[in-house]
Amino acid sequence: MNRCLSCLKELDKIKICNSCLKSLFNKRKVNPVLNFNKKDFLKIRTELVDKFSISGVQDKISLKIHKNELIPTDKDGEFILKPIPINPTPEFNDDVPANEHITLQIAKQVFKIKIAENSLIYFSDGELAFISKRFDRKNNKKLQQEDFCQILNKIPENVGKNFKYDGSYEQIGKSILKHIPAYMIEIEKYFHLVIFNYVFGNGDAHLKNFSILESDDEDYVLSPAYDVLNTSIHFPAESRLALDLFTDFETESYKINGFYKRLDFLELAQKLKIKKVRAERFLDEFVMKKERVYDLIKVSFLSDEAKKRYLELFDDRIKAIV
Repeated sequence: MNRCLSCLKELDKIKICNSCLKSLFNKRKVNPVLNFNKKDFLKIRTELVDKFSISGVQDKISLKIHKNELIPTDKDGEFILKPIPINPTPEFNDDVPANEHITLQIAKQVFKIKIAENSLIYFSDGELAFISKRFDRKNNKKLQQEDFCQILNKIPENVGKNFKYDGSYEQIGKSILKHIPAYMIEIEKYFHLVIFNYVFGNGDAHLKNFSILESDDEDYVLSPAYDVLNTSIHFPAESRLALDLFTDFETESYKINGFYKRLDFLELAQKLKIKKVRAERFLDEFVMKKERVYDLIKVSFLSDEAKKRYLELFDDRIKAIV
């Protein structure tokens, strides 16, 4: 059975469906097979690494559309390409692109979380890779974007090499109050995403993976979700979340259990001025929609073993928030 490389809709052959061509490429029929292979990628990355402004440690290059082909570029990039990691993860390394893809698609399709539009794509040698559309570009204008390392002034010089992890989700939330005018709308989006990261095993949702973005009204909103994947299937020994939920505080539940449960998230909601009934609704949504999650994971491009592990982790986290 063939599926759209972006939304996973059933198709006659593996390609990107018309709806996804519209959201990703403005209706242009871009070839889902790149005109270079993984070996070329490594050479391109080496040649252009100093010119890219893409942050993060994962191997990636910037792409733009030229004559309905995605080609590497060092300026005016429209997409980010991430292959199977060069430095292998402890487990399921070949599944990393499919993992990021399915996790973001679940966020979008099941939980209506605004994400960086994305798809899987093939190198010319047949190896699968992940592409993400840049959301800080609109009508040839670069939108102002700041992550929470920048906002909270967390840099190696004043915090140390682990600066991305020097903070809490409570601290990010309270910073949103200061920097986003439509606080009550955006703080719920943020809270929803924090729960999503927990339920879907994203143990690397650090300060740089949350941002605010310039809006059409020239104020700021929470950016679409990006760099979201189930890291726990690749790093089984990692902690459940990259940051603590709270700054200088632990609930009695956490002291007893040693991991976050429903009461912890309700406490976070209270600290972020989110009504309890709203917080309860967000938590309940993950339980109510679990069958839809199962359905998407089953048709994803993950290997069978990775699908099994992904589902086991998802079921385990659901139990924690019931």
